[in-house]
Formats: sequence, C-alpha cells, structure tokens
Amino acid sequence: MMSANEAFSRVKIDAQLKDVGWRLSDGKSVRYEYVLPDRTKADYVLCNRHGHSLAVVEAKKASINPVEAEGQALAYARHLGVPFIFLANGEEVWFWEWEKEAHPRKVATFSSQADLERAEALRKLRVDPMTVAIDTKIAGRDYQKACINKLCQEITLGRRKMLVSMATGTGKTRTAAAFIKRLFEANVVSRVLFLVDRITLAKQAEDAFAEHLPGYPAYVLRGGRRFQDEKRITISTLQTFIGEYANLPASYFQLVVVDECHRSIYGKWSGTLRHFDGIQVGLTATPCVMMDPDDLPDPEDGQFIRDTLKFFEVAEPTFTYSLKQAIQEGNLLPYHIYRALTVKTAARGGFEVRRDELDWSAMDKATKAEFEVHFNGADSIIVDPSVLERKFTIPERNRAMVREFRQVMEKGFIGKDGLKRAPLWGKTIVFAVTKKHAETLAHMFDQEFADKKPTPQTRYADFVVSGLGQDDTVDGFTKIKRFKDEEFPKILVSVNMLDTGFDAPEVVNLVMARFTRSTILYQQMRGRGTRLAPHIKKSAFTMFDFVGVTDFHGDNEDAGEGGVVIAAKPRDPVAQPRMLLTLDIYDHIDPSTREWFTVDEDGNLIRTDEEEAKATELGLCFEAWLVGRSFDTEQLRWLRMVESQIRANAGEMEAFEAYRFTIAPFSLNGGYPRARQVFGGEEALNEMLASLNAAVFPTPPGGGDPAPEQPAAH
Repeated sequence: MMSANEAFSRVKIDAQLKDVGWRLSDGKSVRYEYVLPDRTKADYVLCNRHGHSLAVVEAKKASINPVEAEGQALAYARHLGVPFIFLANGEEVWFWEWEKEAHPRKVATFSSQADLERAEALRKLRVDPMTVAIDTKIAGRDYQKACINKLCQEITLGRRKMLVSMATGTGKTRTAAAFIKRLFEANVVSRVLFLVDRITLAKQAEDAFAEHLPGYPAYVLRGGRRFQDEKRITISTLQTFIGEYANLPASYFQLVVVDECHRSIYGKWSGTLRHFDGIQVGLTATPCVMMDPDDLPDPEDGQFIRDTLKFFEVAEPTFTYSLKQAIQEGNLLPYHIYRALTVKTAARGGFEVRRDELDWSAMDKATKAEFEVHFNGADSIIVDPSVLERKFTIPERNRAMVREFRQVMEKGFIGKDGLKRAPLWGKTIVFAVTKKHAETLAHMFDQEFADKKPTPQTRYADFVVSGLGQDDTVDGFTKIKRFKDEEFPKILVSVNMLDTGFDAPEVVNLVMARFTRSTILYQQMRGRGTRLAPHIKKSAFTMFDFVGVTDFHGDNEDAGEGGVVIAAKPRDPVAQPRMLLTLDIYDHIDPSTREWFTVDEDGNLIRTDEEEAKATELGLCFEAWLVGRSFDTEQLRWLRMVESQIRANAGEMEAFEAYRFTIAPFSLNGGYPRARQVFGGEEALNEMLASLNAAVFPTPPGGGDPAPEQPAAH
C-alpha cells in the first residue's frame, strides 16, 4: 500500500510530467501501477504516441534517495524491454539509459514524449562515430581532424563534457560544423544548440552552417519567438537563451556547443548549460593550461579559467591547438610589435602626464579639483595606463599616435632583432577605450590620410561601438560589413565590437590604443590579425602598441624558424604605478554587456524598447541569483513562474512581493498556502523573497520603505 509521503511525491511527479508536455489522462501516454508478468507493479510507464512502452518511472518518497531504487527499476525495465529509466522522488529526477551506461545521472526535468521517441530512434540507428568519415571539405587540416577524432573518442568512452582550446583564427566554427555533421550522420544526436555571446556571431554561425551543413537546417533564435522544432541546429545568444531555456525539457538538445561565451557562462549563468542533459562542448581561444591562473595580472582571468575547467570537469582542455603551434605549422601568421615612442613607461610603472598636456577647459569643477589634489603643486604625475581616456584625455597624445602611425607606415621601423620592418598598407583595426575616444581617433586618422582618399567624402577611417545604447553605434553592422567587403574605410576604430569573433583575414595592422590587464582580452584582440590571406600576399601583421600593453603581458616576439615564441605569462604583472585614481573598471568580455537588440526575419536590426531591455536585465540578475543557490525540483518549478512574472512586469515591478502568490498563475497552483509549503514555511518563504529582491531589483519599493504586509495564511 502506498504511504502518504509517497503519494505526495507522486503529486509532484505528475506536475513535473505535465510541465514537459505529458498527457496524464489520455489512457495511452502514461500508465500507472502497471502490472508486470511477475505480478510486480511499475509506478509509471511512459509510452510513445502509439501506446508502446518507452520508459519506466520508479517513484519514491522525498526522504529516499531515488538512486537507491535503481535495482528495482532495472528489473521492471528488463521485464518490459524498455531502454530508459527515470528515478524520482518529487525533489530530484535521475535518468538512466541502462543498456549503455553504468550509472544513472541527475537531470533537470523528465524527457518529453517527443524527445523520448527521438532518443529511441537514435538508439536503434546509432553507430560508432569513429566509423563515419570526417567531411574534409569542411575541416580538412590535420589538427581539425585530430580534434574531431579526440572528441568522438571521448564520447564513445561515455564522457559528456569536453573543452577545446584552439587559437583564434584556426577554424573553430568549421571544426564544430564537421564535428556536428559526424554526430548527425552517426545518429548520436538529433538536435544541437550553438551558443554565442553576440548577435553578430550568431548570424556569422548561421551563415557558416548554411554553407557547410546545407542538409541540416539551422536558425537563430529571436527573443520571444518560438523554437523551430523542425530545424536541427538552434543558434542563440546567451542573453536571449537565458530567458528561454527553462521552457524546454532537459532532453531537448543532445549536444550543446558553447562558442567563446566568456566568464559568466561558466559562473553565475551556468544554469543555462546545466539545464540540458546533452553532451556539452566548449570552444575557447584561451590557453587554459599554459597560464597558471594565480599568475595572471587580472584575477577575473584566473577565475574564468578555474570556472571553465571546473564546469567541464577537466584538469586541462580535451584538445589544444595553440597559437605557437599554429604559427609554426603555417596555419596562422607571425607578427611584429612596434613599441611606440609615445608609450614612455606605461607597462612597468605607469606613464608620466604633465600638467600642460591636459585639457583643463574640458573638465568640470569637481574633476579639476580632483586633479589639483593629485598634482599637489608638481608639474607632472605618474598615472595608471588604464585611466587614460576613461577618466581624462590628452589631446596631443592622440594626435601624436596618429602621426607616429603614419610615419611608421611610410618609413618602417627597426625590430628587436635589428632588422628593418615594413608594415603592410591595408585594413587596420584600432582598439579604443570609449565612444568619444573612438570618434576622436577616427576623425584624426581620416584627416591624417586625407591624401589617400579618392574623394573628400570617402571615409578613410570610421568607428564602431558595441551595442545600441545612448553611447553606441546604431549602424554598426553596416560599418563592419563595409570595412570587410569594400575598399574603404581602411581603418576601423572599435570599442568592444571587434575584439572577439570578428573574422577579416585582410587585417594587416592592429593599433593598441586601449590598455587592458586582462590576458584573455589581450589575446582575443591580438587574434584579429593572425588569419592567413595569401590573396593579398600577407606574410605577417604588425601590432602598434601605444599603451604598453604588449610589455605588460610579456609578449616578446622572437623571430625564428617557423614563427614566433610567445611568453607563457606576463613578464611584469605586478607593476604598481602611483595611481591617479582608483577606478571601478570592468575591462572584460562579458556577455551581459553585449548589445540589447533583436533582428527581424530578414536579419535587419530592430531597436528594443525600454521595457524589453529591462526584462532582459532583470532576467540576467535572476539567473545570477538562482545559480548560486540550491533548490529542489518543485521549488525550481515555482521560481520559474516567479521569473516569468518578473519579466512580464519588468516595466512596473520594483520587487516581487508575497501577495503575488494569491493571483494567477500561482493561484491556479495552490496560491500562497502552497508557496509557503513548497519553500518550507512562511519564514523561509520571506527569506527567499528578500534574497531574491536584493539580487534582482536595485532598490526596494519606495526607496527603502518597509515591505508590505504578507497576505494572511489560509
């Protein structure tokens, strides 16, 4: 006879099955207390649309670890001849494909009926992926094939998380496409999620898959649009997917590929990935092994490396192809560094700023007073390079950079080996700090190279800034496309737009006008020039360092057979210049700071309204709060309803208050009494809400007024 506690667990299990679309009362999809030939009873049998058995569910009361029932469930599965087992107690769900796996694994949700049917079909048709030929038209280089083989070998051994470290420019997307095709042809997977951190990269991936995998349709998921079940590959930005993933069962994707989603994807937003039960592969250009996280000058870099390795449960990447290897083997180009005369001592001890260099007329009263304190009567001060352009501008320094760039382009420079270098004339990316800095440099470069323009109205230089905010470039896509496809502009000044993922082999020069302590960001910026371009006779590229960033990161190219040797870690990571100011500068690639916008079906830009942007912002805060806490399955189900209400009411909600549990959709699920029960009592519920509101909303309602009274318990 079923105990009351077990009956209560089954109520929860019924709700969890409904959440992923199971029809509990059609008499065909789900069978209860199913009597087996030996007179034992399976708690649930899940069937396909024709009523044929697919899986058994063994239900236990909440106080029992569901894994303890694996022997009992296995006996039922063998009697029924079904390949899938679920173990559940209302709080947790475990999944076991017992014929091919030694142990069950914990999953976020039950599988949907459609997903179980697909899994059954894959099981029957699956072959060893190592027996399927790699499409060398997509990925034919030796290291690309070695990477695909290594990943497939790991999958064959049962590994479900893998990390690939491949230097920027070595074809990670092509390698991923050939890997995906092999898994499709081997019937290992039927649906793939390809996750990126910017819509530009999503469109780039969509174009790549359309070219390389025409038989496997792909689409870019737009915010608020439906999932296209008929498509095989879903491409999404992290921002969009954070608001959508909870609507899917854990079984929806059998493979999740994460392409350069830096930092928070493996930290505070890792719930996005943990939700899915599929094989997970991370692609990164960060050399996670060659650098000791504790030796990096930026603690955020070290934390990212640790979080990434921890998430993929590896001590080192599953496969690595380094910048040094790629240059030595001729798959990437070497580079030369011009250390500009205007740098002074930026990397080792900051750089000197004279009083007469500053534009005092552009400062407000408070800034002038602040600078007077720092000068303290002296004619010059030593400043941290990260402050430049963020806090103050030296107009003459920017003009000197532009003049010096022109001079070196025309006359060349002497490299550290004593040989004269002649930078190539051609496409040039300039990394700037702010929009004002980018706009200033673009105008200066345009004026400096006016004699190289075919007409006065032609832009020799232009600028682009990530996003669509007040300080950003609205027509960024158009400018980038023009830079890639047309003769002019020759120079594009960028703020956070071309640092990652941008692929233009014709780029022959990089101008570092932005200082960064982040080794990861520096490597990404440097990677914009490494791609091969034999059609323009590109044999190397040149980095013009005007801020001392190459010295700071110990990048000391040594010309030699096969290319260059890169220092494994910064040569001088602990320089402590006398600071001009202590600034709160987040100098990293962070998916949450990327642009808030969508595109229409034709790929045209649509500016999001204020409420949609606010909903996205609150959703990110909610996700960051959620991933740092532990909740059972039923609590998560309620919290997802809370999240949907926060997003739906983003324009007006200042806090999620307890009275909302008395109205729909919560009232349809038991209302406030049920919420109190789910979260362990009134006090625990209020503590949860206080924690949530503190994390998601910047200030409490009324600017700190006491919270409204809680509804009376009924």
